[in-house]
Amino acid sequence: MIVKLDYFWNFDLKMSKLSSTYFRSLRPCLPGRSIQCQRQSICMRHNKATAPGRRYFTSGADRAAVGVFTPTAAALFVATGIGLFYYFRYEKQKLLEQRQKELESRSVGRPHVGGPFTLTTHENKPFSDKDLLGKWNFVYFGFTNCPDICPAELDKIGSVLTSLEKDYGTIFQPVFISVDPARDSIPQMKTYLADFHPRIIGLTGDYATVKTTCKAYRVYFSTPPNADPKGDYLVDHSIYVYLMDPNGQFVEAFGQSSTPEEVVEAGKKGNFRV
Repeated sequence: MIVKLDYFWNFDLKMSKLSSTYFRSLRPCLPGRSIQCQRQSICMRHNKATAPGRRYFTSGADRAAVGVFTPTAAALFVATGIGLFYYFRYEKQKLLEQRQKELESRSVGRPHVGGPFTLTTHENKPFSDKDLLGKWNFVYFGFTNCPDICPAELDKIGSVLTSLEKDYGTIFQPVFISVDPARDSIPQMKTYLADFHPRIIGLTGDYATVKTTCKAYRVYFSTPPNADPKGDYLVDHSIYVYLMDPNGQFVEAFGQSSTPEEVVEAGKKGNFRV
């Protein structure tokens, strides 16, 4: 019995020592100090595996926050910023130069409007681009079945001529070119123009010639090539009065919104002379 008690006594003593050692190892990591303990433990293990005297970050968040903006990244950022600055500066200058060239072309250069053609007048006489030379020409494209716009534009040309001829004489030539050759025959053109200024010259021709003339003057028209002369249809077309100088060169284009007074004032700025 004594032997058994001594055995259990020695066993309890050993267990007591083990328990004491175990709880001492847990003491630094009590709940209030658990985070600090874990950081110290990680730091100690990390420092043992690395060279002394160097800084190391102990968490992924720290490495992500600081490690991304390295000197190389900073240099790339600065270089990109400088490159974008000079790129946009170059593009801005290029755009300004392009706008300046457009302004210069408007004020100095002339669009390529007009070209060779040969049509027939409402008096059944040949008329070509050569007959435009030596006079200031007001050229308008339309058709005799136009209900309102064409008559209004021809009246406008008549008013402009009446006003200008008082100061400059008969140095002007009004020309009306049909965009509906299927219906605008020579007799039809003569009857139609009798209601407008007596010096307006009506021109017509076959479809191919009219199309070529319209293309030279950059005029759009919707008449089909196989239009029925007896058909009841309207024609869509550009609405401009072209002012051409005595050399056959384009000077100005007046739209539907231009009044006769505006056309006269703009024409006077062209220093009319033959």
